[in-house]
Amino acid sequence: MQAELIEIRNHLIQYPPFDEMEDDLVDEVVSHIEVAYYRAGSPIAQFGDPSNHLFYIRSGAVEIYRRSGELYNRLSEGEFFGQFGLMMNKTVRFPAQALEDTLLYLIPAEVFQKLWETDETFADFVEIEDQTRLRTAISRREKGNDLMTAKVTRLIGRKPVIASTTIRLQEAARIMTEEGVSSLVLMDETATPPKMTGIITDRDLRTRALTEALPSETPISDIMSTGLITIRSSAYIFEAMLLMLHNNVHHLPVMDKYQEEPRGVISLADVIKYESQSSVFLVSNIFHQQTVKGLKRVSKDVRDSFLRMVSEDANSHMIGSAMSGIGRSFTQRLLELGEEQLGPPPVPYCFMALGSMARDEQLVVTDQDNAMILDDSFDPEQHDDYFLALARFVSDGLATCGYSYCTGDIMATNKKWRQPLRVWKEYFTDWIDNPKAEALLNSNIFFDLDGIYGATEMAETLKTLVASKASQSQRFLAFLAKNALNRTPPLGFFRTFVMEQDGKQNNTFNLKRRGTAPISDLIRVHALACGSKAQNSFERLRAIADTKLLPDGSAENLRDALEFIAIVRIRHQALAIEDGRDPDNNVRPEDLSPFERSHLKDAFQVVSSAQKFLRYRYNAPAGRHLQ
Repeated sequence: MQAELIEIRNHLIQYPPFDEMEDDLVDEVVSHIEVAYYRAGSPIAQFGDPSNHLFYIRSGAVEIYRRSGELYNRLSEGEFFGQFGLMMNKTVRFPAQALEDTLLYLIPAEVFQKLWETDETFADFVEIEDQTRLRTAISRREKGNDLMTAKVTRLIGRKPVIASTTIRLQEAARIMTEEGVSSLVLMDETATPPKMTGIITDRDLRTRALTEALPSETPISDIMSTGLITIRSSAYIFEAMLLMLHNNVHHLPVMDKYQEEPRGVISLADVIKYESQSSVFLVSNIFHQQTVKGLKRVSKDVRDSFLRMVSEDANSHMIGSAMSGIGRSFTQRLLELGEEQLGPPPVPYCFMALGSMARDEQLVVTDQDNAMILDDSFDPEQHDDYFLALARFVSDGLATCGYSYCTGDIMATNKKWRQPLRVWKEYFTDWIDNPKAEALLNSNIFFDLDGIYGATEMAETLKTLVASKASQSQRFLAFLAKNALNRTPPLGFFRTFVMEQDGKQNNTFNLKRRGTAPISDLIRVHALACGSKAQNSFERLRAIADTKLLPDGSAENLRDALEFIAIVRIRHQALAIEDGRDPDNNVRPEDLSPFERSHLKDAFQVVSSAQKFLRYRYNAPAGRHLQ
């Protein structure tokens, strides 16, 4: 092959769909390509002209118009146009003009026709719009991950062993030994029909019975675990993993589709067989540590767990939830150790996670955002020394374990964020009833909250308050929407990436500040508008999709955009760790693969369109955009 043709081939195979095409087909395309040059401002194709070629942009930029003369799209290197005319009526449907001096590769109509008929990947790519291409890329990743497609029923080895809640301790131990199981499901047989009310495990027998030297005749109901966490039989293994992480449980009853009868019980060991990165096992190890030094040693395994999840193509929801579960577990164990050192709390309290941890979207580059809700019987003079000491113990411990202090001082060590429930109600009521742009900008993070320790029902009270009040205040939603428009995706008018132009991050763009954060911001507005109590962005999107708040398909497009941007951000951090560098959120376009560059543009376009709808939907004035 001639040197010129080799250069053409090497360029084509960097970009979809040619990057997945068989070598012989690529060679055939290259052998028929013609090269054309257009000066800036010159027409390339006019409406109604014969459609004889697929145009591939080697360099430069092209504007595509509707027949009315309205600008339709701007394309750059690695993208193509002209396919719709070739597929439909063999005439140009969208006029094209060179925006800059542009070099094009022209693929003849007959070659296009052969590719369209014989190569399914090529056909899919040219037939679908940006948003559908993005969805195809996402679904392809998910189908390749067994954790995403395997149901929890695969882990059930036998029917559950069941006993009555009226049996005694010795009888429970005998049944478990004879049946060779590590858990026993306990049923209330007086109910009609009988109802599962508890579970007893090997761990319970050790920690609650043997350690306390309980008599063999102790009613099993005295030591069984109640308020059970269960999972439906139609759920996936990754959902079971996240549930175990979130609740620090080692056994999950799997319920039938009606959520009435247990079909089996899966254990921590069952999940670890499928979850080789062992995030669940790491959480278990965290709770076995007796000192902050021990927690620091364990924290070194967090990045390894992250890397293994990335290498096994876990999706961003799984990784974010797992990393949040790990961070939540460090916090919970520090609170336990703090109470052991300081004594029991003088009044009930709830420790809240805020921001990405509350949304189950935490990664390895993160700081700590938290707060405390105190019982309304709290007396600052009598009780605050204790809670300040506890907050400092936890905050310092988290910093020791790699979770840096919040630069905005959104931590329970700040007296403002360590208040009785009635004060928190006043905070949220004021933010919603008397919205001010600057105040909401600083308090946005509090609308992502999760009670992770103590009297967590207090956090649920706040969630209920927010869900009921926010949806009724259009003024609040308009202010929140305005703030959500302050951060825009890094996509210029010419579908080129907009770079930072100062400091050490020069010529990069930030995938958190300009990517995932704008999406989570606008999703939060819609979720509050529809009265959802969900915190995770994907769960919020499901709640939003159940309403008519967004145009058809918009929620799915946002899900795909969030997933793709998040997974590129995750892979960027993983590569930095593997190279021995500190991970961050800033990327250079040249460090992205052609596949990532192309689909990031699609994803950013989805975000841009969603922000336009947000401004329209809530009548939000334009914010101070980052460009």
